[in-house]
Order: sequence, then structure tokens, then C-alpha cells
Amino acid sequence: MNFYIASSFQNKQHVQTLASELKRHGFKHTYDWTTNEKAAMFDELASIGEAELEAVKMADFLIVLLPGGKGTHIELGIAIGRNIPVYLFNEEGFHNAKEASTFYHTSGVTRVEESYEQLVQTILEKRQHSY
Repeated sequence: MNFYIASSFQNKQHVQTLASELKRHGFKHTYDWTTNEKAAMFDELASIGEAELEAVKMADFLIVLLPGGKGTHIELGIAIGRNIPVYLFNEEGFHNAKEASTFYHTSGVTRVEESYEQLVQTILEKRQHSY
């Protein structure tokens, strides 16, 4: 089963740790954007953008680690539009409606806020039931 993790560069270490844990459970990471440096040229943006777009399309599920930037939310939108299940994680919880997106509360989006361990456990449980 394929996954993609959308997040911001400030969460790079969390993305890498989570990806390693999921791969340990037999999942396949469609694209590891954390190996990139921040793009400085338009051709770099285009190349990375195409790779990320294809990775989201290939994913059986998407994980969003908040906080995230523009790209994170675009990837979230692609997944929702393609009916790809989304796991939305925020350590701070989902109590601040002013900072939330309406799309955080749509069908197909599972919100997790307790811990990274709880996020992995939720994914494992839901993926087990989807076979």
C-alpha cells in the first residue's frame, strides 16, 4: 500500500521518522520530498511539483502533518478531489476554528491529534479494515 506525506520543511524530521515507521510496516513511500532543498528556480519548482503531484496520485492514502504551507494544502485538495483517504495530524489539536480549513472536516479525512504513535496506530487499524 502506497502513502505520501504532505507537510512543511519545518516538519522534515517528523516526516522522515513517520515514513521510516510506515515502511517498517510494509508500506511504500511514493516520494520523499525531504531529500530536496528548497527550490530557488522555476525549473526546480516545476520538477518538484510534478513529482509531488504524481506521488499524491499514486498514493493509496495521504498523511498531512500540520502545520503545513501552500503546497501541503494543495496536496490535501488533490487527495480529497481524487477520493484518496487522508490522515490529518496536528499535535495542537483541532480546537481553533479560525485556523482550520473547512476541508479538514470533510468525509474521507481522519483527524488525529494525540501523538505520532497514535497516528501510526490509526493508519494501521484503518488500512487493515480496508483490505
